[in-house]
Amino acid sequence: MSRLRIAIAQFNAHVGDLAGNARRILECAARASAGGADVLLTPELALSGYPPEDLLMRPDFYRACTAQLDALARAATLPIVVGYPEESAGQRYNAASLLANGQVVATYRKFRLPNYEVFDEERYFAAGREPCVVEINGVRCGLAICADVWESGAAEAAALAGAELILTLNASPFHMNKQARRYEVLRERVATTGKPVIYANLVGGQDELVFDGASFAMDGQGRLTHQLPAFVEALEFIDYADGQLLPGRMVEPPSREAEVYAALKLGVADYLGKNGFPGAIIGLSGGIDSALTLAIAVDALGADKVRAVMMPSPWTAQMSLDDSREMVRRLGVQYEEIPITAAMDQFAVLLAPTFAAMGPKPSWDTTDENLQARIRGMLLMALSNRSGRIVLTTGNKSEMAVGYATLYGDMAGGFAVIKDVAKTFVYRLAEWRNTISDVIPRNIITRPPSAELKPGQTDQDTLPPYEVLDAIIEAYMERDESPRQIIVRGFSEVDVRKVVGMLKKNEYKRRQSPVGIRVTQRGFGKDWRYPITSGYPDEY
Repeated sequence: MSRLRIAIAQFNAHVGDLAGNARRILECAARASAGGADVLLTPELALSGYPPEDLLMRPDFYRACTAQLDALARAATLPIVVGYPEESAGQRYNAASLLANGQVVATYRKFRLPNYEVFDEERYFAAGREPCVVEINGVRCGLAICADVWESGAAEAAALAGAELILTLNASPFHMNKQARRYEVLRERVATTGKPVIYANLVGGQDELVFDGASFAMDGQGRLTHQLPAFVEALEFIDYADGQLLPGRMVEPPSREAEVYAALKLGVADYLGKNGFPGAIIGLSGGIDSALTLAIAVDALGADKVRAVMMPSPWTAQMSLDDSREMVRRLGVQYEEIPITAAMDQFAVLLAPTFAAMGPKPSWDTTDENLQARIRGMLLMALSNRSGRIVLTTGNKSEMAVGYATLYGDMAGGFAVIKDVAKTFVYRLAEWRNTISDVIPRNIITRPPSAELKPGQTDQDTLPPYEVLDAIIEAYMERDESPRQIIVRGFSEVDVRKVVGMLKKNEYKRRQSPVGIRVTQRGFGKDWRYPITSGYPDEY
């Protein structure tokens, strides 16, 4: 009777910290051994962290990875399947090796190199050609790496080579609906191979990407037998006996709002933690975006590491001040108010002679509005410089799309928490967060959104309703629909022309915006590479 106990190490790797990652793997191996495991399965490129990006261009990086892999093999007291970057015979590979008895027993090289969305593996790696089937405790296990199970070929080759069970190492980043898609493609591989699959996924934040873990296993009929939690580290045991996976732990999936909030929280915690920032600074406005950003930051870092600053102008409503004061009271963060009226007046004096020489202007224009945002940006960056804390910007995806933001003003900062969250979803997240504890005052959620840069201003003075705006952005930007297709689906041509025009016009702004957390299938980051200068007229 063949039996195999596999431990999945769903852990948070740190890109480039080879010694630290190896230490974590050994810690997981010790726990796995204590739990009776026969082998430990780690995520894709667990030794180096994922994605190492252009570290993969450096010969010394591969030498360091090889040295660390050899040390890990010598120290391991349990067989480990570990992912790492490999250099061999002048080629570089995304590889996984079985370490046992102090040495590298076998090595698999990834077949399928994704070159879409946020992936750029063809830039770095050569494709593997041979399946790798290793025998562990009498069970023949085929190795696969991430995209190898998203496309046909690699898993099928392992099955033809005699694999009874597919072990797949993954660094699959989160976006909405991702887990359902993973189930779908794994069922396709199960159908074509007839073999059970164990899917070990990375967890943690890496710049704009968040890896959700949510590792799982499927039997030979495509039925889910194990489901690990999302957005947390986990070590789980999976038992295989006589050709079958025995049912085990099944964690209920989170709601859409819960998973996105968890992704944002993890992204903030790891960006600050892995980069060594002692805390965060957030400019409050009394609006929904800064309120949600503040709640996420406090949940991710703790109230003691977050500082909120309100910088009222003559156009700031008393309600905005009152709501901001109430929210920081509820959260218990450090808070201060720095009025900017005096700075606005001084800039007006400084600029008056030059402006006068440029000819008459309206009594109020975007110059006056943007000046307020830039004064606030300077103040926040001064506080950041003095304290070492990073400024978290508060702009959402809707604003980033149409340029409803000020360069060197509200875009000034080091990390954009909700950069990939549409305005309509910002409201959903705020409502969801308040079901956990009531931290965002109701006025902030229900009042009409406004930048408060001039008297009586609301966002809808210059933008379509957010429900319309977000739907057009999603269609054009995330699904690559042409304006003609969007109009045919029932949207006003006036609105479509306006939104698409603003989106294209403001590419130069987005290129200068801070990196932000990706939670949709396409964000304004690694997977958005449009030219700033373009004469393409679009299809209307």
